[in-house]
Amino acid sequence: MSKNQVQIFDTTLRDGEQVPGCKLNTEQKIIIAERLDELGVDIIEAGFPISSPGDFKSVVEISKIVKHATVCGLTRANTKDIDAAAQALKYAVKPRIHTGIGTSESHIKYKFNSTPERIIERAKDAVKYAKTYVEDVEFYAEDAGRTNNEYLARICEEVIKAGATVLNIPDTTGYCLPEEYGAKMKYLRENVKGIENVILSCHCHNDLGLATANSIAGVQNGARQIECTINGIGERAGNTALEEVVMILKQHPYLNLDTNINTKMLYSTSQLVKHHMGLVVQPNKAVIGENAFAHSSGIHQDGVIKNRGTYEIMNPEDVGVNESSIVLTARSGRAALAYRAKNLGYALTKIQLDIVYPEFLKFADKKKEIIDKDIHKIIEFCKILTDKVAS
Repeated sequence: MSKNQVQIFDTTLRDGEQVPGCKLNTEQKIIIAERLDELGVDIIEAGFPISSPGDFKSVVEISKIVKHATVCGLTRANTKDIDAAAQALKYAVKPRIHTGIGTSESHIKYKFNSTPERIIERAKDAVKYAKTYVEDVEFYAEDAGRTNNEYLARICEEVIKAGATVLNIPDTTGYCLPEEYGAKMKYLRENVKGIENVILSCHCHNDLGLATANSIAGVQNGARQIECTINGIGERAGNTALEEVVMILKQHPYLNLDTNINTKMLYSTSQLVKHHMGLVVQPNKAVIGENAFAHSSGIHQDGVIKNRGTYEIMNPEDVGVNESSIVLTARSGRAALAYRAKNLGYALTKIQLDIVYPEFLKFADKKKEIIDKDIHKIIEFCKILTDKVAS
């Protein structure tokens, strides 16, 4: 793998499916997994095999059909979970077991009623055991965002010795600021022996709206895997949005980082996940929201009509959207009305536009949006008016 290549680890089918009311059946999971493989994701976290017979079956069936991506199964740090994951992944061309344990003071004290030293031992044992099944073992330090950096470095060093190939540093509660999360990655790179032999991974939650920013800060400081979901779905406020981090890396070439994602499939993949999960994507969602390339302000519309780059930093076709949309509202100007009218076959002169535009505004004040059918009505009505004036 190139040092400038950022692997995309998609957990839509595991962390994303933990959204209340978004349970997918095996058939739906297979459909989404096939699309993710086609999209170009590097790792598909297919599920948590021990959690239910249905999830186990889904991981088995996904393992059979995925042709290119690594297929990953989540476990806790115990042998029963790891056995189940290994069995579920037995058909995968490239299997990965993802095991781990909470490392923050809060998790150690309240969740496990344990000690830092015992947690390190459990982590090492889990990685060693997973390693007896597969070569590719990812270790997650749950709540790493709130874990003391010195202790986090200790546990990371031990699991590397035990055979971990990937270190997942989750901001489980979405608490970190980007500079804090980036600094954590930098600290690990500078203080963990053997870290040059593994991949550092970002797994950020969006409780404070910082998941994407934290993931980018992570890769700027040496991480080479981002764990994310389509549409940013996930527990509570969601996970890092795949489409956002991928397009950030694409649109900022000076970062000198890239992914294997076919970005032209982002919008259709978003719609596929939306359909099967029944979750509405907010219209103003970055990159793939319905309004991401829509313009309704007259000032913006005029600029985009003259040159798309005045208000759009991405080409909509790059994410699979056919074109930008000029939405006519009471805030729209003459240029937008003339543009939409021309697309409908009306080449309005300046004089004609001066007549039509005031009527358009009267109509627009009564409606949220003017559609093509309305434009026809307005122009036909204005023709009647001009005929009466001329006579």
